[in-house]
Amino acid sequence: MCRNIKPLFNFDPPAMDEEIHDAALQFVRKVSGTTKPSKRNEAAFERAVPSIAACARELLDSLETSQPPRDRDDEAAKARARTEMRFA
Repeated sequence: MCRNIKPLFNFDPPAMDEEIHDAALQFVRKVSGTTKPSKRNEAAFERAVPSIAACARELLDSLETSQPPRDRDDEAAKARARTEMRFA
């Protein structure tokens, strides 16, 4: 499940809200141990995702680095190469 959480810091362009939401959703799924909560836990699950997303946005906005921003296409190509080697 958590393999879907991608690094979001120091990219050009910066991480979009949708990417942060998706990472928050994956985090909540991992922590709760379920991809779809029961009706009884659905409200807590739905409250947690935007809360985690807001914390992640705050974190990303406050981080600083001296490194140049990474290129999304380059990072995706590196990930594909790692996947090919892993499953070759």
